[in-house]
Amino acid sequence: MAPDATGALPASRTEPDGTAVVRILSYNIRSMRDDEDALARVIRACAPDVVLVQEAPRFFRWRKHAARLAAKSELVVLSGGATAAGPLLLCSLRATVERTEDVLLPLTPGLHRRGLATAVVRFGAARLGLISCHLSLREDERYAQAGQVLDRVAALDAPYTIVAGDLNERPGGPAFTRLTATLRDGWEARPLGTGPTFPAAAPRSRVDAVLATDGVEFLGCGVPAAPAPADLTAATDHLPVLAAVRLPAPA
Repeated sequence: MAPDATGALPASRTEPDGTAVVRILSYNIRSMRDDEDALARVIRACAPDVVLVQEAPRFFRWRKHAARLAAKSELVVLSGGATAAGPLLLCSLRATVERTEDVLLPLTPGLHRRGLATAVVRFGAARLGLISCHLSLREDERYAQAGQVLDRVAALDAPYTIVAGDLNERPGGPAFTRLTATLRDGWEARPLGTGPTFPAAAPRSRVDAVLATDGVEFLGCGVPAAPAPADLTAATDHLPVLAAVRLPAPA
């Protein structure tokens, strides 16, 4: 697999003034039910500073499974998992952690409980909010959850925030549109690689996205290319989305 996974994204770095270039990966891992080693190889090849995971293990010994994935991926667990109903955050040791919070969203009877894994971290002089989300399969609930995500963006009170996850909806849908009325879509801002993320074996739908608040500069965003495509299809049923962003230092 290519060292930078897209052939074009810049490496992580912190500039002398404190401006940071950060690599962000969003990935639905289907509860690690597929090829765990292939999953870890994909994550390592993307060289992310943070991974916003969806469908992390939520049941028996879920913490052990999350820790094992983090170790295999050369990262650490930041927050989330079962306590966020599936979303999980992993990060490299480059991140300085300010705070974390797992948020459970309102439960609709008969539907799967949803939640958010959130954190505020620092890279260089820049403070960055993170929200990993996995929105509902039902349209009305999904639309409401998009509003709840935006409420959480405001509550983080960070200069920059990244929202990433499985939106269960294509661009132009009501929930996707509600989010992108406030947040910038990385694929639309600076597309690199390919866009569709599902299903992994024959991707047709762009239902996974990396979104950001104003001030975050996308340097590239898309599904990473891989010389070993078998790893991408063996790892899980979604393709990952990788973005590189620049976070300007505070004035």
